[in-house]
Amino acid sequence: MTVTDTSTSSALALDAAAADLLFHSARTANTFSEEAVSDEQIRAVYDLVKWAPTSMNAQPLRIILVRSPEARERLVAHLSSGNQAKTRSAPLVAIVAADVDFHENLPQVFPHLPTARDFFTEPAAREQAARFNAGLQIGYFILGIRAAGLAAGPMTGLDASAVDREFFADQPLRTLAVINIGRPGENAWFDRNPRLDYEQVVSVL
Repeated sequence: MTVTDTSTSSALALDAAAADLLFHSARTANTFSEEAVSDEQIRAVYDLVKWAPTSMNAQPLRIILVRSPEARERLVAHLSSGNQAKTRSAPLVAIVAADVDFHENLPQVFPHLPTARDFFTEPAAREQAARFNAGLQIGYFILGIRAAGLAAGPMTGLDASAVDREFFADQPLRTLAVINIGRPGENAWFDRNPRLDYEQVVSVL
């Protein structure tokens, strides 16, 4: 159902159809059809959202596509019971993680400051930066999935440390969420929860 807010849509450069696709009508999917999600679709999503900003262009998000039945079951074992069936039935599942050694890529992605890597020598501060910026990128990724005409079912009901041990034991990756991806299936949507009003969120100094 379209829920375009006509009181503000005229102030946006985004047309109403695009606003509905990305925001107003978009929902978190809980069931999916059997239609496959291709690597080409996910590549197109990534090639769109990679342009969104992160601090110092750090880009710490890592996306692990879980396709094989064996890998799917390894992942499902570490999800909360309410999320397991959703992930088993989704056409595609992505583990989204933060690379806590993202600073190694700064000479490539932030080349105008050769000393940028040296800003992140302290591991705890580096991990905090990685998690924050990867979290931003997860939001962009979800919007990219919607832009491809697909639905996303992001979930944090999981044992992230166990997923790290299962899949990333020898890698500097920290699991943040799992995202089920596909076309929405039957009874895909829960009732939409209320949003805070502008006056509750925005203040002017």
